[in-house]
Amino acid sequence: MLSMPPEKLEVFKSLDGWAWECVVPMLKPVEQCWQPQSLVPDSSLPHEEFMEEVKALRQRAKELPDDYLVVLVGDMVTEEALPTYQTLMTTMEGFQDEPGRSPNPWAAWTRGWTAEENRHGDLLRTYLYLSGRVHMKMIDKTIHYLISAGMEHGLGNNPYLGFVYTSFQERATFVSHGNTARLAKEGGDPVLARICGTIAADEKRHENVYTRVVEKLLEVDPSGAMEAIAYMMEKKITMPAHLMYDGEDPRLFEHFSAVAQRTGVYTANDYADILEFLIGQWRLEKLGGLTAEGKRAQDYVCGLAPRIRKLQERADERARKMKPRAVKFSWIFNKELLL
Repeated sequence: MLSMPPEKLEVFKSLDGWAWECVVPMLKPVEQCWQPQSLVPDSSLPHEEFMEEVKALRQRAKELPDDYLVVLVGDMVTEEALPTYQTLMTTMEGFQDEPGRSPNPWAAWTRGWTAEENRHGDLLRTYLYLSGRVHMKMIDKTIHYLISAGMEHGLGNNPYLGFVYTSFQERATFVSHGNTARLAKEGGDPVLARICGTIAADEKRHENVYTRVVEKLLEVDPSGAMEAIAYMMEKKITMPAHLMYDGEDPRLFEHFSAVAQRTGVYTANDYADILEFLIGQWRLEKLGGLTAEGKRAQDYVCGLAPRIRKLQERADERARKMKPRAVKFSWIFNKELLL
């Protein structure tokens, strides 16, 4: 499953023309895209006006809870590891961008996707830097460590697996950024809410592309695509920043995830919700024309979400019986949060 047999690669390559028509045009022209400078204080303003904008940003950020800041930083760090994600995609069969400007539609999409995603980390980093609420040196170290560590994704060079992964992951980032937008609005920072909501809208558009590609794979190779979905769900989708480290806390991702769970930014229930959403989006329960192996994969995937929810209920029950523990986060100057 981790490598593409020749016949599967031919199926994938047969989609090149479709990709030029239906995938690449989903990228927005640069002149129509938002840029980070439009959502943060304008450094080209006269000194006093710029400082007034920074002062207003800091005033709004002053009331944001520490646990919210931890989640916002974790989301930003995840976005900033973009070089790893581009590298991952260009190692997929059919995606290779060997000269750096390949006319391959999948390489063209990957370059454009990377350019659009690059704005996300830039925007969040600028906001956090100007807020004065976080320890930027420790955050920068975390990003440095994360990019250096790479990513254990378990996709091999199989684009079927890659598109299932990105469909799930883009949905997850859409949910996470959408929830940080909601909490920012509730916390009295409508500008930060707009920042997070703008990023969430990008993630939603990218999700639409990746789910559309999986739909096409299900059309041209239903059993192969169904088996790829089952494979990814059986091994479980690994979050892209799972190797994050700040030089101090070897369990940083686990602790960040616990804060995201407690604040409702991204929860275990969201994982099951995303699976159910994709099952519906791809109409997997009604998918026909499957081999025996494809049918087994279909039964497994379509029955998985209730099992995930039951396991999570048990985990939540165990967690409620445990004594809360304090964990320091270097990102917020080693303040302690209860997990």
